[in-house]
Amino acid sequence: MELNDVMRTTFSARDYTGEELPDALIYDLIENARFAPSGGNRQGNRVVVVRDQGSRDALSKLAEPAAKRYVAQIKAGESPWNAWTPTAVSAAEIEATRPAEMLINSFKDASVVLVFVVDLKVVASMDQDLDRIGMISGASIYPFVWNVLLGARQAGFGGTITTLAAAREGEVQALLNIPAEFAVAAVVPLGKPVKQLTKLSRKPVEEIASHERFDGPALKKGA
Repeated sequence: MELNDVMRTTFSARDYTGEELPDALIYDLIENARFAPSGGNRQGNRVVVVRDQGSRDALSKLAEPAAKRYVAQIKAGESPWNAWTPTAVSAAEIEATRPAEMLINSFKDASVVLVFVVDLKVVASMDQDLDRIGMISGASIYPFVWNVLLGARQAGFGGTITTLAAAREGEVQALLNIPAEFAVAAVVPLGKPVKQLTKLSRKPVEEIASHERFDGPALKKGA
């Protein structure tokens, strides 16, 4: 598969056939993905390969509280877990909400779950003094995570970046014996997708790219 095809067809796979995903393939995925950039080339990325069913069930359970809030906010017409606009949904409403199975079952049903963590002692966080949620540190881990998913797609497998369990980071760290200085960045279920999607829906270039300024003229092909 050509690189452009891989980039245009790597989708969020959550339903799996149960086909085995061998360690040799996981090794190859990480072997290639590790060439992703990181701040200062400090390479603070680590991966925990989780096959134990009990641990995967526990990860699913740890994702439930965040999944409940996600669904409750959707029902209230909000953007789930948005840091800019505070939620109006009460804790009681969140607790009474049933989490969507698609948000929590993939950890249990996948062939393997990869837990990506990053060493906070080595990441560069240029936005740490800004009055908003930090974003920059993610540049030292998410290119690596995405490379793994691109490689999985190339190999006929699939997964999705999930972050719900990170809301219970301390418990995830305890479950997998992850040191406190390693932030949980992504919990990625992987397996053979039941259905391989070949066409994804995304906003056109003209809606997401502009000349010179945010409100500048749209970037157009051939212009």
